[in-house]
Amino acid sequence: MRAVTIRDQQLVIEEHPDPVPGKGEVLVRVHAAGLNGADMHQRRGLYPAPPGWPQDIPGMELAGEVAALGDAAERFRVGDRVMAIVGGGAQAELAVVHERLLMPVPETLDWPAAGGLPEVFTTAHDALFTQAGLRSGEHLLVHGGAGGVGTAAIQLARATGARATATVRREELRDGVHELGAHAIAPEGCAEHGPFDVILELVGAPNLPEDMQALATGGRISVIGVSAGAKAEVNLLALMGKRARVQGSTLRARPLEDKALIARRVEHEVLPLFESGALRVPIAATFPLDEAAAAYERFEAGGKLGKIVLLVQ
Repeated sequence: MRAVTIRDQQLVIEEHPDPVPGKGEVLVRVHAAGLNGADMHQRRGLYPAPPGWPQDIPGMELAGEVAALGDAAERFRVGDRVMAIVGGGAQAELAVVHERLLMPVPETLDWPAAGGLPEVFTTAHDALFTQAGLRSGEHLLVHGGAGGVGTAAIQLARATGARATATVRREELRDGVHELGAHAIAPEGCAEHGPFDVILELVGAPNLPEDMQALATGGRISVIGVSAGAKAEVNLLALMGKRARVQGSTLRARPLEDKALIARRVEHEVLPLFESGALRVPIAATFPLDEAAAAYERFEAGGKLGKIVLLVQ
């Protein structure tokens, strides 16, 4: 098979042996694979794949067709359209995935949308509802509302009956974020638009002081991104006075059992909203697999609304 391959922090397309599914695993012929910030870090050697996943083939989400079944794999049939979060290896023609991580692709989605769905909607759903307990009628602040997780979080909040505000640094992207269901604002002075019951922190440490100021009593800050920095001072008196909670979460290194449970929640609570048209996957750009290096450059250039997806012919 052909796959995007990391060599000395550069991306090349190389031939690799075809993977073979083991017990409970499925071989997926990949049609689309979304790009994520973790891929950028892995390319630089800063975020290695968990043990058991390819270290030189990036990619954390994929969509495609079932090509073969390993022993005891019973949930899907050859030819079924499936998608999943994986620990690595998604940016290739073939990938092996445990059947418990796979979700069916809604009939309403094409391959680019399916390839850009699993990571961002799973991450947003887990952070907002399982971790932070966002409820109908509450006010959510999303820092970084134009990115993949941000656009997913805004739509999930709207579908749940929560009110969303999103910080968007580039003014030209704010109308698009507003159309997804959020009041789009500049990052500076965001506390003036609060208080917020839940803050989804996708940017990192520099935002934390103002996050604390903007938080409602009993509010929750869910940290899932630290691209702007990982260390910050927290005023514990303010935290105590507001009876607030600051928590963090990642998905990639969790064990199979945890990821399988998360996948079932998304399958039952999120995927029907795509069937009904309440949710969509904004696609900023698509690139063929052979142009992976250009796709990474586009991702790192910023100024995009939604996902960048590699398409595998």
